[in-house]
Amino acid sequence: MNLAVEHPWVLWGLILMVLPLLNSGMQTIDQPWLALLPQDKISQLLAFLLRLLAMLIIAFLVLGIAGLHLNEQTRERIGKGANIVLLLDRSNSMDNSFAGRTPEGNEESKANAARRLLAEFVQHRPTDRVGVAAYSTAPLFVMPLTANKSAVEAAIAATKNPALAYTHVAKGLSMALGFFQQPAQAGARIVVLVSDGAAAITKDDEQKLRAWFQQYQVRLYWLFLRTANSPGIYDQPQDARDDNAQAMPERYLHQFFSSLHTPYQAYEAESPLALQKAIQDINQLENQPLHYTERLSRTDLAGLCYLGAALLMLLLLGVKFLEFRKC
Repeated sequence: MNLAVEHPWVLWGLILMVLPLLNSGMQTIDQPWLALLPQDKISQLLAFLLRLLAMLIIAFLVLGIAGLHLNEQTRERIGKGANIVLLLDRSNSMDNSFAGRTPEGNEESKANAARRLLAEFVQHRPTDRVGVAAYSTAPLFVMPLTANKSAVEAAIAATKNPALAYTHVAKGLSMALGFFQQPAQAGARIVVLVSDGAAAITKDDEQKLRAWFQQYQVRLYWLFLRTANSPGIYDQPQDARDDNAQAMPERYLHQFFSSLHTPYQAYEAESPLALQKAIQDINQLENQPLHYTERLSRTDLAGLCYLGAALLMLLLLGVKFLEFRKC
């Protein structure tokens, strides 16, 4: 049984259920000789039911006080989808529009467009397990892998908090890959990186990330939200002196991702519409069979116990008002 109580000692109060058996609570009428009264089975049944109601009220109250609940449970789910970690860039440049300025009028910031479209993406994939992480100067753990879509949407919305100036993509990727350190999950494992820029990655970080991508067999999608007139991931340097990770971090980050020996796809999105098309493409590509065990949180039943006791009390009170009273 998955039923349990928070305070087991309170269950001693169930002994009080014998009280209705000792006293019916109904007014008695003296009769000179009981044999004169005909046997009334309906009255006997009603008397029994009234005692039973009183016993149930006591039981519901005691169980409510004891903290009756259903323990955490698991259920098996089978469908099509993937284990997806959404890794969101929270550098302050994400709060600008695709035109590279503070949004004006109907303009939408890159961060707002990403949150809106990713929330729609999650809504249309009911069997996915989705986790959320963010990064700027340091990584931020937002939501573990879960099939609870309402929680995931709330986690995505929570990333609209004020951003910081810097982008440390290596730390963000390390945290995203850490979602897959648990026992192997059935189905594809995916990291969706949403960023409008990049930063140079040290050789040590490159080695660690390369090893983790291969160890955990993680696929990578990079949604690069390109600001107007900014360098792209496919741009070639006009000056040989600029051909380095410091001057063109996006280009070198793309080259590093391409060398990971893991499935990788990059998308350059220069508008919310282009971002929407990229997300739709991922939605079509990642739709493989998925089999996993979902954890269901503990369910509190004390409120239902109190509600049941209140309803039965009202019923018993109504019967009391119908009681015949001797003048």
